[in-house]
Amino acid sequence: MPLLADPSKKKALCDRLARVEGQLRGVQRLIESDADCEKIAQQLSAARKALDKSFFSMVGCMIEQGDLPSDEIADMLAKFA
Repeated sequence: MPLLADPSKKKALCDRLARVEGQLRGVQRLIESDADCEKIAQQLSAARKALDKSFFSMVGCMIEQGDLPSDEIADMLAKFA
């Protein structure tokens, strides 16, 4: 399996994941403060979408690098997306 080679893309992905981490900490605070379930669900949905965007960003980097044949990338998408 290839690695992310571009340092700027690695940093961007790590920055995005740090934001997701912040969102999840916010969800924890909502739960601890007995917030409305709809508000919690909304924030969980936003965090899930942010993780999905991170995943597809990583896949895009892999495609750009050209380290994997397209059928292997398709298999990975079928397995994890």
